[in-house]
Amino acid sequence: MPAVPDEPIVSGELPAEAAGRPGAPLAELRHVSKRFGQGAVGAVDVTLGFPAGRMVALFGPSGSGKTTVLHMLGLLLPPDEGEIWLDGRRVDGLAEGASAAVRRRSLGFVFQSFGLVPLLTAEENVTVALRLLNIGGDRAREKARAALEVVDLGRRAGHRPAEMSGGEQQRVALARALVHSPKLLLADEPTGELDTATGAYVLDLLRRTARNGAAVVLATHDPAALEVVDTAYFMRDGTVHEPDRAELELWLTEGEGGLAGG
Repeated sequence: MPAVPDEPIVSGELPAEAAGRPGAPLAELRHVSKRFGQGAVGAVDVTLGFPAGRMVALFGPSGSGKTTVLHMLGLLLPPDEGEIWLDGRRVDGLAEGASAAVRRRSLGFVFQSFGLVPLLTAEENVTVALRLLNIGGDRAREKARAALEVVDLGRRAGHRPAEMSGGEQQRVALARALVHSPKLLLADEPTGELDTATGAYVLDLLRRTARNGAAVVLATHDPAALEVVDTAYFMRDGTVHEPDRAELELWLTEGEGGLAGG
C-alpha cells in the first residue's frame, strides 16, 4: 500500500485550535464512573487527558471498560459521575441535540464493524458526514474524493460495500470519519478484522492524523498498536493505569505477566 501523506486529511481544514496546541488536553475525563445493570462496571473514577496531536491507546481484556470510555468521550453514553471536557468546554449533561451537534462538528468515529450503508457507494458513504454539516453538491463530492484518495481508494469511489474487501470497507469508514477534519478521532478495535498489512496501514494513518493536530484515541488488542501510540493505558474492571511498556507487550503477545493476573 502507498505511504500515507503527511499533509492534513483534508488540506487546509484542520481545526486551528487543535493544530495550535500540541500536547494540550483537547479532551478530558475527570473522575468519571459508569455502572450498568446487574453489577457490571464500565468505568471507575477514570481521570484521563487526551492531548491534541497525540495518539493514545486503551488496552485491556474484553469487558474491561475500553469501549465504555470511548462511548463517553464520544457523547454516546452519559457518565454516572464525573465530567467530560472537550476543547475547554464541559460537554457531559448536554441535551441530545447539543450533543449531536458536537459529534457532527468535532468528533470522528471508526468502529470494528465499519458501519457503512450497504446501498451507498464509497463516495456516498463518505459524504454522509458532510450532509450532516449541511455540506452538499460539488463541494461534498470533492471533499469525499479527496478523503478517499488519502486512504488509496479513489478508484473505488463508485463501488458499494459488498463489492469491497473488509480492509477496503474499513478504509472507507476511515475516510468518512476524517472527511470533516475532526478534533477528536475515536477508534474502537479499528484493526480487529483486518489482515496484518492493512492493519498496519490503518494504524499509520491514525498516527499521521494525530501528527496533523487531532487527538486520536483507540481501544485495541492489537500488539502492533503499541509501536505507534504515544501513550498506552491498561484497563481492567473499569479502572485504568499506565503500565510499563515491557509488561504490556508481554501481556499482548503472550498473555502473561503481572497484567494477566488482574
